[in-house]
Amino acid sequence: MNTIEAVYARRAIKHYDPDHRMTPEEEKKLFEATIQAPTSFNIQHWRFVILRDPGLRAKIREEFGNDQAQMTDASLLILFTADMKAWQKDPQRYWQNAPPEICDLLVNWMGPFHEGREWLQRDEAQRSIGIAMQTLMLVAKDMGYDSCPMIGFDIEKVAELINLPDDHVMGAMVAVGKGIKESWPKPGQLPLEELIVENGF
Repeated sequence: MNTIEAVYARRAIKHYDPDHRMTPEEEKKLFEATIQAPTSFNIQHWRFVILRDPGLRAKIREEFGNDQAQMTDASLLILFTADMKAWQKDPQRYWQNAPPEICDLLVNWMGPFHEGREWLQRDEAQRSIGIAMQTLMLVAKDMGYDSCPMIGFDIEKVAELINLPDDHVMGAMVAVGKGIKESWPKPGQLPLEELIVENGF
């Protein structure tokens, strides 16, 4: 499947085969492709929390997730989080394969760009989460799997359950697995004329 086909074929699937399991090799392939997604300054601040424990998944579904079946039935349930302070944590490692002068340049820019701009740190974390989520869902589709992004859960309660660090931000969840029921037809896209603005409003 090429990229354009995956874009059009990807849908939010709600019903999954609860007995299907992805192999470790498939999971590795999925995440190795996902982390090719871009991040500002290449800080790669996403942290993918794989919710593997059946009891934990059931608790999230029943108590904090509006009883969404995909939370327990999909092969994988991934909570997307990001470290908002990754720019402070040994930033040289993000450019370790670059020429030394490029590494020094980018690392020295990181501090002034982020320092004291908590709103930007949070915005960048959420932007990176969104790009990584879409990358993961398209890769999953290419691998023959379905997916479903979800924000319909109690963010604060789930953050407590996973012991989310104070310097991390919570994003959405994505379920990945073998879909067993087609989604409804696409509800409709707005015309491009309504969405594209030339040079300014």
